[in-house]
Amino acid sequence: MQAGEVAVGMHVRYPRTGTTGKVVRIEKIDRESFAELDSTRLLYRIDQLISYEPAAGREEKKGGGELEQVAKEREAARAVQSQWLSADELCDGGG
Repeated sequence: MQAGEVAVGMHVRYPRTGTTGKVVRIEKIDRESFAELDSTRLLYRIDQLISYEPAAGREEKKGGGELEQVAKEREAARAVQSQWLSADELCDGGG
């Protein structure tokens, strides 16, 4: 894309990583134009972005789902730890 083709509020995709998001600001650094995406808060070169339309009826993911994911991972780790501790008692060892 060219710098003039991108506007704040536009949905774009960075194809190298598959990152999608809405442009929240446009910044020019040296001779390059960059767009900040709401999903990562990172700057991406505008010439590396492509236009993206989110699927109708499907909500765009917002930040905050990370806390739910962390909670699920902690619960899974506790379950594994509990199984590990009980399995350790089953074996008297050898030698």
